[in-house]
Amino acid sequence: MIVERREAVREFHCMGGQCVVHVGGSGAGGTTPTLATMLAEARLRALHRRLSRFEPDSELSQLNDDPEQTVFAGSLLRRLAHAVVEAGALSHGLVDATRLTELEQAGYASSRVGLSGLSLAELIAGAPAPKPAEAHPDRLWRAIAIDDAAGTITRPPGVRIDSGGLGKGLAADVVGATLADHATFAVDCGGDVRIGGSARIPRPVFVENPFGGDPLHEFELVHGAAATSGIGRRSWRGRDGATAHHLIDPATGAPAWTGIVQATALAQTALEAEILAKAALLAGPRRGLGLLALGGVLVHADGTTEVVDAAKGLTATQHEAPGTLEA
Repeated sequence: MIVERREAVREFHCMGGQCVVHVGGSGAGGTTPTLATMLAEARLRALHRRLSRFEPDSELSQLNDDPEQTVFAGSLLRRLAHAVVEAGALSHGLVDATRLTELEQAGYASSRVGLSGLSLAELIAGAPAPKPAEAHPDRLWRAIAIDDAAGTITRPPGVRIDSGGLGKGLAADVVGATLADHATFAVDCGGDVRIGGSARIPRPVFVENPFGGDPLHEFELVHGAAATSGIGRRSWRGRDGATAHHLIDPATGAPAWTGIVQATALAQTALEAEILAKAALLAGPRRGLGLLALGGVLVHADGTTEVVDAAKGLTATQHEAPGTLEA
């Protein structure tokens, strides 16, 4: 999603996907770019161990397994809980990280690292008629209370949290903050990217085409973030043979089929970009574009692409040639 320049670059597998860290220029304390990328990798791996629902001893797993309504929690876990509430509020309930049980029932109960998913063509061929996702009436994310002074999280009995994309966005922001004194940096956590640096040099960010081929659009960021959410990133066939993916419609508890297969959003932070990208995909074609005020791209199932580039004053629709989806 980001391009290399004359920087130290470190790429590794973490947080369920590929992570890439770019750093240019020494830090204020004399930290070299190469050492900075190594430290960033160590921090991301530590964040993964603490926030993954697939690690039985992680802080998140301990929270989810605790029968008490109010539990003591460290600052990182409280920050994730704040993110869950923020995601629900910003998306009007579409991005609901309390639907973990429904996600597991859909077939995502264990890590899919190393497992091959379905092609986008397979997913589209097996999809039901598209309809926008909707918030669940209970809006359980509203019932999560975080007391930072007391160091506690309170939630109703049985409510569990899925870190998912929120964890990636949060991790990109946390690690990005440690690199702010370098001339340039970019932290890419599986498509959630935080960009900045003291030199304030613009960095190109390319939006990949989920159907293959050349990038769909190029944005330019100095300080900010971008995130991409798509139905092809985690996909499988259920026991009944039906296609499924990891983006849940909160109202139905089933994988959402909205007619949008990928959404990219720009924002000030990677967490906010992640929320907006996922919300735009779940909202569907009519409402999704309105969530991309700072910029973004929607990719429809028929190959049509809608681009909003606020920096260039651009709102455009591109139509793919017939046969693109079958290629």
